[in-house]
Amino acid sequence: MSLRIGTRGSQLALVQTERVCKALTKMGIEVETAVIRTKGDTATGVPLHEIGGQGVFVRALDEAIIEGTIDAAVHSMKDIPAKRPRGVATGAVLSRDSPADFLAYEGEIGDVGIVGTASTRRRAQILRHDPEITVKQLRGNVDTRIKKMREGEYDAIVLAEAGLDRLGYHLRGQRLPLSQFVPSPNQGAIAVVCRNMPEITDVIRKLDDPQTRMDVGIERIIMEEVGGGCFTPQGIYCRDGHVIAEILALDGSRDVRIEDDIATPEEARACGQRLRNDAIDLIKDAYRQLGIAP
Repeated sequence: MSLRIGTRGSQLALVQTERVCKALTKMGIEVETAVIRTKGDTATGVPLHEIGGQGVFVRALDEAIIEGTIDAAVHSMKDIPAKRPRGVATGAVLSRDSPADFLAYEGEIGDVGIVGTASTRRRAQILRHDPEITVKQLRGNVDTRIKKMREGEYDAIVLAEAGLDRLGYHLRGQRLPLSQFVPSPNQGAIAVVCRNMPEITDVIRKLDDPQTRMDVGIERIIMEEVGGGCFTPQGIYCRDGHVIAEILALDGSRDVRIEDDIATPEEARACGQRLRNDAIDLIKDAYRQLGIAP
């Protein structure tokens, strides 16, 4: 059997796809890759919420799967939106890497005054930690972000630690504590989505890590109940059923947080509904400030 695997063209996407292809090759599956450009890769000069959120990185690959151009695609799972098109399945979730954020800086931590990030969540959490920090918009691939920091546009930048590890990058800086900087839902997890046909899903499923799938599944249920996507600053993290979930004001001045132990999808849905109800004012404020219709 042979499979055609789609990927974005960024260095990180290619490294993640290579991991999946190597695993499939060891199983005796022939693979070839196809690089597909997405709107998120070409429109790097504007905030994500203005071009459709994280889902812009996934949509073109979903369409290629449905059209039959590719059989499967590899994604950072946090980029996959809650609503999925018919005919596409999440065939496997690989064992999770670090879910944490990493603050990279060149000088001394005490001299950090300007931090770069494109994430509303990271922005809000940084401002909650230190309202005196200036947070500036930063888009682009990992190399572009590092280059801009080293050229002095930013004193520090926030990146996913898992991405740095996968690329083999060793930067000066520090891991941000999960309790204070609760990660994005599914951060650190790689997913393989594929055409929803048994001859494909049965093969891809062999790459699945059940515990990671369970944890990220709980995170996604809570995320779906909360709504808001990347527009609302929200962190949701589950490890072995223990959940920390929070929603913040865009400026970090307020937050609503829940910690709970969750064992079933029903409990996850109840948690997400409770979080949304408790934080509905923060969600509405975020949409209003970003100029987005709810």
